[in-house]
Parts: sequence; C-alpha cells; structure tokens
Amino acid sequence: MASITKEIVMTALGTVQDPELHKDLVTLNMIKDVTVDGSDVSFTVELTTPACPLRNQIQSEAKAAVENIPGVKNVSVNMSARVLDDGRDRGIQGLSIRNAIAVASGKGGVGKSTISVNLAIALAKAGAKVGLLDADIYGPNVPTMMGVDHLPPALGEKMIPAEVYGVKLMSIGFLVKPGQPLIWRGPMLHSAIRQFLSDVEWGDLDYLVIDLPPGTGDAQLSLAQSIPLSGAVIVTLPQAVSLEDASRGLQMFKVLNVPIIGVVENMSYLELPDGTRMDVFGSGGGQTLAKDSEVPFLGSVPMDPDVRKGSDSGSPIVHALPDSPSAKAMTDIAEKVAASLSVAAASKDKGVTIKMVG
Repeated sequence: MASITKEIVMTALGTVQDPELHKDLVTLNMIKDVTVDGSDVSFTVELTTPACPLRNQIQSEAKAAVENIPGVKNVSVNMSARVLDDGRDRGIQGLSIRNAIAVASGKGGVGKSTISVNLAIALAKAGAKVGLLDADIYGPNVPTMMGVDHLPPALGEKMIPAEVYGVKLMSIGFLVKPGQPLIWRGPMLHSAIRQFLSDVEWGDLDYLVIDLPPGTGDAQLSLAQSIPLSGAVIVTLPQAVSLEDASRGLQMFKVLNVPIIGVVENMSYLELPDGTRMDVFGSGGGQTLAKDSEVPFLGSVPMDPDVRKGSDSGSPIVHALPDSPSAKAMTDIAEKVAASLSVAAASKDKGVTIKMVG
C-alpha cells in the first residue's frame, strides 16, 4: 500500500467546498498544519469567522474526505478562525477594525440597542474580537444594558473602552451625568462620533458594532462620513408604521452606498403559556420589507420578558439565558451577519461569487 502524503491529504480536502464561498477549502487557503504520522492524519481548518454557522458541517465533511483515503485510520480536525478584512481603509483614523457594522432603525422603540448589544456579545462568545460603540448620542442606554457605569483610567491621550462579556464598549453615557440632556447640533454630533472612533484605544477588532440613534439624520450621515462601513443591519417591528420608517432608514444607507447586511424583525410574536403565539404587532412585516428591498432577511426575535429583565439588570439575554428562544434567535442572526461579511470580504480577495445568507 502506498504511503500517505500531505499531497494526498490536500487532494482529498480539495473536494470539500465551503458552503457559502462556493470554492474548495484548499483553493480558499483554509487548510493549515497538515501532519501525517503513519496512518494518523491531523490538520487545521481555518474558518473566515469564528461565528461560522456551518462550522460543524465543514468539520465533518473535511474529516470524512480524509477518512476515505486508503490506509487512513485516525483523523484529527482542529478548527480555528481568522476574520477577513472587508478591504475598506480605516487607517486614516488609526483603526485596526476588520469589519464595521451599523445597527439602525427608522424609528425609536423597536429594540435596536437590544439587538446591538446581543449581536456584539454573540460574536464575542464565538471567539471574535468585538467592540460596541453606542452612537445613540441622545439616548445612550447601552452602558445600562451591559451593566457598566464607568470607563477605565485613560492611557495617555486615548480613552480606554470599558470591557464586559468580552466586548469593548464606548458610549457618551460614560461622559455625562445620569439624566443630563444632550442638546447638540450637527457639528457637535459629528465631532463626538469622530472622537469615539479616533480618540478611543479600540485595539485590534474583528467587528465593531455601532448602535445608531433612530431616524435618518445627522448621526447616520456623520458615521458614514467618519468610518467606512462594512454594512448595515436594519431593525424593525412587524407593524406597518415601523416598516415605513425602517424602509426609509434602509434606503438612506443605500443612497450612502453602505451595503445592507439584512433586516431583523424584533418582537415578532409573543408565545403564550398554552404554546400558541400572539402576533402583538402583526406578522411577516420584516420578511416583506427584506423581499421588497431585495436584501436578506436575517431572522425574527420573539417578545420575551427576560429580554427586558436582562437589559435592565445589565445581563443581556445572550449571556444570561443562552438557551432561550430569544437568545438562540439573536445568536443565529449574529452568525448570519458574520457569514455575510465573510462572503463579501472573500469575494474581494479571491473573486468568490457573493451569495448572501438569508
């Protein structure tokens, strides 16, 4: 029997495709550290994001491909990840951020900050390096939701972000007294957003999640002018009024040439004790908005009193109750966001055809 070589192993792995990038693992340079010891083979699959929703499928298919090599008895597959850079130049701000994600809505009260917080935590739990910028200048609720009320001491001229649940956090809420109103015109708002980017020691980040205020005004324009965005996530309720406002927010990002990652429908339904569902705000609106706008639908998040309790107590649901339906829905949304960004980044680097998940 012919001996097993690294070349034979790579040939076998060349038959395994990444389900989202639609190219084989070898062509995508995702196979690392191949070791052959007699009939034992080990190798590493380096994913394009630790939040890959198809991680287990890729691992099992890669293992099966090598197990089919004659003479192979034992196969060890290690999984790692290296988040792809979206290719947008943020060096002018001195930032090392591979992907910047805006979370927006057309109106208030849709749970946009809740989605932002849980999205950031879910990405961090997967193993990514994550920052969360609370750019909702007029209603900075993120520190309360994350259970943090102050920043660490400054390092030289740079502010040090707070860090909790594996997420680096910055908010105007750390810099003003509780209850103090902020009555700022556009130029002051623009300056604050730029400072939160350039004067904060964010370090090396895979993802910066940016929670925007509702509407289509100065904050959105300032952000788009201050940092190249990888894309925007639009949050809506199922009801018609919310959809109208969310549609305006979505179209604004299109005008600004910011890619739309997808639509999230929050507070989709309330599950009753008897197992039935009540559509408090209607149903299917988020899917309709996504379809009409020709963008992906990322998922629905049910109404859940524990989401509110977690936000009020500084223990977000993805951390506090990760197995709850709401937490699972938000984790699934985070995986879809990460996967979509990986596909878009890979298409720039390797000519991969983009097929957004949704």
